[in-house]
Amino acid sequence: MSLSPDAAMNVAKVLTEALPYIQRFTGKTIVVKFGGNAMVDPLLHESFARDIVLMKLVGMNPVVVHGGGPQIGALLEKLSIPSEFVDGMRVTDTQTMDVVEMVLGGRVNKEIVTSINRAGGKAIGVTGKDGGLIRAERLQITRQGPELSAPEIIDIGHVGDVRQIDTEMLNVILDSNFIPVIAPIGADNVGNTYNINADLVAGKIAQVMQAEKLMLLTNVAGLMDRQQKVLTGLSTAEVDALIADGTVHGGMLPKISCALEAVKSGVGSAHIVDGRVAHAVLLEIFTDEGLGTKITRRGA
Repeated sequence: MSLSPDAAMNVAKVLTEALPYIQRFTGKTIVVKFGGNAMVDPLLHESFARDIVLMKLVGMNPVVVHGGGPQIGALLEKLSIPSEFVDGMRVTDTQTMDVVEMVLGGRVNKEIVTSINRAGGKAIGVTGKDGGLIRAERLQITRQGPELSAPEIIDIGHVGDVRQIDTEMLNVILDSNFIPVIAPIGADNVGNTYNINADLVAGKIAQVMQAEKLMLLTNVAGLMDRQQKVLTGLSTAEVDALIADGTVHGGMLPKISCALEAVKSGVGSAHIVDGRVAHAVLLEIFTDEGLGTKITRRGA
């Protein structure tokens, strides 16, 4: 395949503009949580795969962590297994956990691996159970309120929290020039399996790998202020204030909390990125404006 002179000039221009960013992030680990519309829209799915492959080609070390809530819900419905949520988390009994493991560790994980490989990359799919990558423990929710005489502890089944990340397997995969694609399933010391929030897993992996960036793809443009304007260039102190005054609330609160903890623990920056935008990952990395909400220790 040959390029016309005009096309060659355009390619050269793009590469020249991207070169400072490539040099800055060469050899750096970037953890990307893949979820939302980008997972179910075929065109966005393919553009994400190409973004990840390009990152690897120019010398970055992408690590992909994925969710799969819609796919899990669809299969549960097909099997006539009811879905129940507590504070946004799926109540996961043994039967539901079997479906979660089948969907996340099987179908969804392998679809992402296949897309990356088809785009020219070399991806390996794993779950947190493989090689003891994610050591988990049971997550319990505690509710408090004036209507309760004492705090209420709610057991939501096989839903886990991250206790420990073993980086040995990740380093072996990255050193072998492969792209790890991780399903957020972990196990405890006695072999019990847990479904873990993918944002939480991505944040913890970014911390232990001392990643340059943590990118959380979602279905919104970013963190909004009270006037529904996207906020960016935020410091950790500013985010703490937004949580305290209630600006950050609801479903955005767990995501922002993961990003905030990662940055406070040494990750260079965390980004809430609109996964509905084609090539959102590259736009965040290779442009001055970025995309969505950026959180660093010192802000803009």
